[in-house]
Amino acid sequence: MTSTHSPAHPSYPKPRPPSSPSAPSSVSLPSGPGWRAVWADRARVAVWLGPALVVAYAGFQRRWMSDDAYIYVRTVRQVLAGNGPVFNAGERVESSTGTLWQWLLVAAGTVGVDPVSAAVLGGLLLTAAGFALAGLGALRTYGGRAAVPLGSLVLLGLPPVWDFATSGLETGLATCWIAGAWLMLITRPSSFLTSAVIGLGPLVRPDLGLVSVVFLGAQWLLVRPSWRGTLAGAGAAGALPAAYEVFRAGYYGHLVPLPAVTKEASQSLWGRGFGYLGDFAHPYLLWVPALFVAAAVLPAHGGLAERGVARLVPVLAPVVAGLLCWLYVIKVGGDFMHGRMLLPGLLLMLLPVFVVPLTRVGALAAVGVGLWAVVCAGWLRIPYGGQIGPAGIADERGVYVRHNADPHPVRHTFVGAPHHMEYARKVWAARYSGAPALLFGKEGRLAAPAGPGAPSMTASYVVLGLNGSLVPLDGAALDPIGLAYPLAAHSERVGGGRVGHDKRLPAAWLAADRGAPGAAPGWADPAQVAAARRALRCGALAELNSATRGVLTPGRFLRNAVGAWERTAFRFPNDPVRAERELCGWVGAGVRGPSRP
Repeated sequence: MTSTHSPAHPSYPKPRPPSSPSAPSSVSLPSGPGWRAVWADRARVAVWLGPALVVAYAGFQRRWMSDDAYIYVRTVRQVLAGNGPVFNAGERVESSTGTLWQWLLVAAGTVGVDPVSAAVLGGLLLTAAGFALAGLGALRTYGGRAAVPLGSLVLLGLPPVWDFATSGLETGLATCWIAGAWLMLITRPSSFLTSAVIGLGPLVRPDLGLVSVVFLGAQWLLVRPSWRGTLAGAGAAGALPAAYEVFRAGYYGHLVPLPAVTKEASQSLWGRGFGYLGDFAHPYLLWVPALFVAAAVLPAHGGLAERGVARLVPVLAPVVAGLLCWLYVIKVGGDFMHGRMLLPGLLLMLLPVFVVPLTRVGALAAVGVGLWAVVCAGWLRIPYGGQIGPAGIADERGVYVRHNADPHPVRHTFVGAPHHMEYARKVWAARYSGAPALLFGKEGRLAAPAGPGAPSMTASYVVLGLNGSLVPLDGAALDPIGLAYPLAAHSERVGGGRVGHDKRLPAAWLAADRGAPGAAPGWADPAQVAAARRALRCGALAELNSATRGVLTPGRFLRNAVGAWERTAFRFPNDPVRAERELCGWVGAGVRGPSRP
């Protein structure tokens, strides 16, 4: 793509080069006939590629697939089957938090690659690529001088980094995007392509939009374009995210993926969030490498302010973005997977010191961090390995290793989890019984679904990835938490649950929504089921049903888009009687007022 500081784009002038005469314009390696130059070349390549190779090896040794990654896989299978980007055919729900990751897996599946293999190995390759790009960016920051690894050693010493190098989730893509966007910010700040890449943050993960905003601000400070150049850069950055947001609002009827509604991403849970930070920082003694990094940073960057904006902004931008990412994670209460949501912010804060100049202080700091990394990698572990901790935070990989009795649980069998095996047996029995079925939790076959167009089977289970793997694509795999079930996602939060798991839709709602008309199975209170059925026909619940299950006409698309804000914010009481009273306008027992269409 033509650089915006070329004659074709006079409004985007070329930024001034750094005032330091020692900083070359590229990361060219020194050359010469002497053995010193040869060894310098080799050392620089080792500093650049060594961490990428190490993280690739460590990640492969701990390869696995999380249950949440199988949520992506079912959506990918639905797209490849021609049912659209949905979790269940006939219900427009965006269950994938990482939009770009979902479509990359679809692209892999289109050319015949198994989505599970693509998720695991693709994540590993993207993680390694991200480490390589981060090292290249740090070398560029220091003008190609001799350097030693520092920040990369911090990441390499942490077991969660090895775990989420695979996992099938979008973490590897986030690592690659963060490092690649930073490298482009350093090397091509005037390019529209840089703006476009930086703008992809919300599509990698919605919360990474914070990084996009900071990096775009840094790009503007580096280039100082005219107002026309500013608008053009903003257009390049926002074109794809804005287009997808219009599609999301019209197709799904929501402004954010459904998991963001379920997890109440706009609420504040500071106490729980600081607990999540402590759960990550304390077991690995993260204050130790932090002290070494600080000792190396202060003398190395003490003169940056005197060297101009071109040297200061690329160093500060990722640090500011990383701090904001951590602040957001803490605000929303953290996550249920140990360390996972803090890794992007940590990478950002370590980018400027991924490698540092080879000085006496830099070398001593690298030795100190290296020793800590060896101790951390070899001995420091969380106290609840393979379990869910007392705060509801899980050693997610360890849990699935134990549940599958497999050191590399990529294809989940759950041979080590009898309760999951029992549920799987009931689903398979229902699939081959020849009659439609409604399953709730571990109770088994409970009732016949409603309506002539009902799916072959409907099953609700708290472990959604497992459920989506068991239920056929023409069936409905639901969850009481609401990661892929709009009714559960829009219910009120239940206190005392785990992070991301603190919504539990009562069984009466499932019976009312998916059960046979006029019938209440024995496991549900008939009065509650009847109230839930009436509530589903009223007000915002009726509109939610139309938005996600109605025929997608141009008019429906427009109504979805216009009402997306109100629909995303809508919540209803878990108690069906209360919900009916609020939504249907009850004025007394047994008397129902007017309902909204």
